[in-house]
Amino acid sequence: MENFIVSARKYRPATFDTVVGQASITNTLKNAIASNHLAQAYLFTGPRGVGKTTTARIFAKTINCLNIDLEKNPENIEPCNECESCKSFSTNSSFNIYELDAASNNSVDDIRQLVDQVRIPPQVGKYKIYIIDEVHMLSTQAFNAFLKTLEEPPAYVKFILATTERHKIIPTILSRCQVFNFSRITVNDMAKHLRWVADNENVTADDNSLHLIAEKADGALRDALSIFDQLVSFTSSNLTYDQVVENLHVLDQEYFFKISDSIIEGKITNVLLLLNDIIEKGFDGQHFIVGLGEHFRSLMISRDEATVDLMDTSKTIKDKYREEASKYSVSFIVKALDLNNQCDLSYRASNNKRLLLELSLMQMCGLANALSENTAIEKKTLSLKKNEVNEPLLSDLQANTKPPPLIKESTISTYKKEEAPSIVAEKSISDDKKEDSTSVNEQNTTPSTIEAPITPPQKTKYSSSSGRGFTAGMGFGFSLNEEEKEKQQENDPQSYMVGKENIADKIDPSSLKKLLDEFIQNLENQPSLKSVLLEEEPLLINETDIEFKLYNKAQAKDLTEHAEMLLMKLRTKLNNYQLKIKTKIIKTEVFTAKGPIDKYKKMVEKNPNLKKLKDQLNLEIEF
Repeated sequence: MENFIVSARKYRPATFDTVVGQASITNTLKNAIASNHLAQAYLFTGPRGVGKTTTARIFAKTINCLNIDLEKNPENIEPCNECESCKSFSTNSSFNIYELDAASNNSVDDIRQLVDQVRIPPQVGKYKIYIIDEVHMLSTQAFNAFLKTLEEPPAYVKFILATTERHKIIPTILSRCQVFNFSRITVNDMAKHLRWVADNENVTADDNSLHLIAEKADGALRDALSIFDQLVSFTSSNLTYDQVVENLHVLDQEYFFKISDSIIEGKITNVLLLLNDIIEKGFDGQHFIVGLGEHFRSLMISRDEATVDLMDTSKTIKDKYREEASKYSVSFIVKALDLNNQCDLSYRASNNKRLLLELSLMQMCGLANALSENTAIEKKTLSLKKNEVNEPLLSDLQANTKPPPLIKESTISTYKKEEAPSIVAEKSISDDKKEDSTSVNEQNTTPSTIEAPITPPQKTKYSSSSGRGFTAGMGFGFSLNEEEKEKQQENDPQSYMVGKENIADKIDPSSLKKLLDEFIQNLENQPSLKSVLLEEEPLLINETDIEFKLYNKAQAKDLTEHAEMLLMKLRTKLNNYQLKIKTKIIKTEVFTAKGPIDKYKKMVEKNPNLKKLKDQLNLEIEF
């Protein structure tokens, strides 16, 4: 019976072109051979199973090949496998290429023995090559004994060091080597190589099963080939996706599609039953939550063709994600990913891990329900920014004496953040924090003309007992009685606008001034805002816009707390429902004195009595 050779050895690359997933490194080495720029020492680093030792063997075999003629055929830089040097290397009988395992030869004596061998020139071929695998296992003393030889070896000696743990190698060794970092092999590259191996072995396998093997290998081709051999034995050379899932104990992707579909529909019962099924099959909760996070990530990147290639999976699964991604909104996926991430971070510290998983899934279901309800509500709400009402809604409101609630109390604050009432600022009050830290004297004299809404206060119930500023004791001027009015405004603060959007009586300046003075005088708890408004009186700059001049953004923020109530008061009292408020951040002059004399002169300009006091007391200014 013929001895079985595992695929990792049987299909080990023998030329540079057959190395999988390391094209940049193999091209560099081939160019070095072609230009005869060979260093005395190389260091190959990277994770396991990515081709470090294989590339070292091919490199050593190639530079010692006797049939490579760079002058006649400079593009053919591959070992011939026919010359004496290549044949002796293939049969492990070469006297010029040595492979050492540093894990078992890590002492100073072993390195001394190697140094003694270096003195003997090669018998066949150009170079004497030493491949030292797992070089990080050498002791510090062995490294130090190796330094001199590594830095200045004979011209015919080349060292190729390989390691999975570069950080354990001392810097003096690193500085003497050309370092090549091998990367993990991509899923697509591994799947292609597995397809080639399967065809050579007459194994039937679908693309999804090979991609799943490649994903399970986690970037190591040797691991992928070992898994492949195991599954070929398990399935009798007929690999299917279901058999691979069963044998590798992998959580089937269909579970995640079923769970996400149940979440978006808000079916908590289905989600909990699916989770129970997964746990009963022996899957770890941490493994599940990581897989669910990857699933939501795949849904997100599948929404755009520019990012869909970020998924390392088969074309069939990519197409399925493209089809499913349209069911989910970006806001839902982002918030679901955040909930999933919080669960992942808390999982290890949790005493009741299953409850944590169930709670996270239930929160995702609640999130989906909330988003669907908000979407339904938004279709029926007022367009606050444009003061417009949907026609069906307007007719319903006018047909009833008591208008129905348009916005639930739980959604008022969210709605007002996204779309504020008709209050327009010439300079955005919600600009980035960078401007908050800028001193007032550095602002432009001419304010920005960018218009942005002033966010109204989140407090939605208007009470006459409010103890702050203008909100105390105001009459709103509605025809409804106070109880009905208060209930209506609690559900929809903008209901007073319904049906009156086009009413715009000419504004009486004296009436406007009286209302604004009343507003300013009631700002007892906000002295900064009150002070600036007393100094810079609000003005009606056109038929609908009232301009408030402020010194800084903090004052503008204080004004937003009264914006909605003030507009309601002004609109109803003046019978002009197109009124808007604009704010202008004005420059304040900051005097910088060059010395005591300048300070004194500036103070005298503001208060001439200071000069009289100085003269009467015979005071002098200190320089």
